[in-house]
Amino acid sequence: MDVVQLLPILIIGIIIIALAVLFTFIPVMLWISALAAGVKISIFTLIGMRLRRVVPKMVINPLIKAHKAGVDVNTNQLESHYLAGGNVDRVVNALIAAERANIELSFERCAAIDLAGRDVLEAVQMSVNPKVIETPFIAGVAMDGIEVKAKARITVRANIDRLVGGAGEDTVIARVGEGIVSTIGSSDDHKKVLENPDLISQNVLSKGLDAGTAFEILSIDIADIDIGKNIGAILQTDQAEADKNIAQAKAEERRAMAVAQEQEMRAKVQEMQAKVVEAESQVPLAMAEALRKGNIGVMDYMNYKNVLADTDMREMISKISEFENEDQNEDK
Repeated sequence: MDVVQLLPILIIGIIIIALAVLFTFIPVMLWISALAAGVKISIFTLIGMRLRRVVPKMVINPLIKAHKAGVDVNTNQLESHYLAGGNVDRVVNALIAAERANIELSFERCAAIDLAGRDVLEAVQMSVNPKVIETPFIAGVAMDGIEVKAKARITVRANIDRLVGGAGEDTVIARVGEGIVSTIGSSDDHKKVLENPDLISQNVLSKGLDAGTAFEILSIDIADIDIGKNIGAILQTDQAEADKNIAQAKAEERRAMAVAQEQEMRAKVQEMQAKVVEAESQVPLAMAEALRKGNIGVMDYMNYKNVLADTDMREMISKISEFENEDQNEDK
């Protein structure tokens, strides 16, 4: 087979490759779909999207959807939002939902909400169909010391004007919880709270808790209410226990002081006894010295000894009498 015969085959192959590359780079089928839907867009615009690293179907398909729904958006708006990192399809769906619900919402506002990290489609849906947020059990203590637990259901509607920069659900729950605790705490008797739980919702709702949030509070309903612990009694018990511990500590301190004083008195008594023993030990020496010097005679010394013996005998007799009296009392 010569070159002349191979030339047509080569040309056909080159044409096929060129067409494959062309249809891969240029979304011709997407262009045809747009034209069939009535969206006028040039093939060069699609090529420009490829060059700007924009996925054409991520822009053209939402554009077709918006055009069919009668929403006025253009390619430049959708492409710029895509390049900014937004979700083009969700923004278009939100615009369509707002149009159907007769909610005034511009593309710029919708794109800003989407770029702020909010689910703009959910916000539009919540504007039409309010959402119910349920709080956990929130405990408060009435003035009589009884703990009251309440659970609330908060019906909110999205405020589209405050979606950018507005606080979320956690802030609403925290503010409602604070209002419940405040209302229960200002009640004189916990029975009043149990009898009229709607007082809690009325008081909390009147505080304007939705200020600065992305929601508008429609109603606050007390779903459940229950009695908790007797906090007042627990506090009194704890206080009594603390007072008892303080009294015991003071009594222990006084006892320690009494023991210390007793030990001090014993030390003084022992010191005095030591001095007496020392003084008594000097008596024989003084008697001997007096005998040597002739200050006393032998008879005087003997009389002194007799007096001591008589004293000892009297002490023994008195002890015997005491023992006998004790025995007689025991026999009785």
